[in-house]
Amino acid sequence: MFFVAGARLIYQKFREVDILDKKKTVTALKPGEDRAILLGLGMILSSVMMYFVLGITILRSYTDVWTEEGVCIVLNSTVTADMNCSYSCGSDCWRISKYPCLQVYVSVNNTGRVSRLSHNEETQDASSECFHVPRCQKDSAAVHDMIVNISERLKMNRQVPCYYDPSEQRETVLLIRLYDQSFVFHSLLWPSCTLTGGALIIMMVKLTQYLSRLCEEILKIQR
Repeated sequence: MFFVAGARLIYQKFREVDILDKKKTVTALKPGEDRAILLGLGMILSSVMMYFVLGITILRSYTDVWTEEGVCIVLNSTVTADMNCSYSCGSDCWRISKYPCLQVYVSVNNTGRVSRLSHNEETQDASSECFHVPRCQKDSAAVHDMIVNISERLKMNRQVPCYYDPSEQRETVLLIRLYDQSFVFHSLLWPSCTLTGGALIIMMVKLTQYLSRLCEEILKIQR
């Protein structure tokens, strides 16, 4: 309803200006032109709202503190405790399970600065202690084996790429960034296409109207 009301309000302004420009040559827009302009305005308003939503979600995460890429040396990778979690067992049914909390500490760029390593932004938001928060499952033994396998791989590799905060406001560093440049580009692609398409539709309708008036004026002069 908000998009429809906004599009109609903006369209009325377009129509008032258009009628004033036409004077008495053409008194109203054709029904097809009406629908085309409303479609274009609706596409523009939708893309603006999509830009707003992306700006407060994805772009905000992209411009977060973990902006510098470096090399982390794994100092310690240990399973410290079991964390409680809940999984769905049906409609309105939840049961308790556990997963091991893996804590990984690294040295960033051999500077001697010790930081805790987290898998990505979502893991950091979900847990301030564990490297990885797996999906809660009934088979806690399988989850435990998976976490132990991750721990062993980190111990074997020792040297891993990571992302850190150059201002050192965050002590945690990330192994992977979910919201990188490629993700942001693909997220902004569709709103940009919608905005461009809506603007082109309005421009084509206005161009068609202008050419129509120009033809009428030429025909009047020839008569």
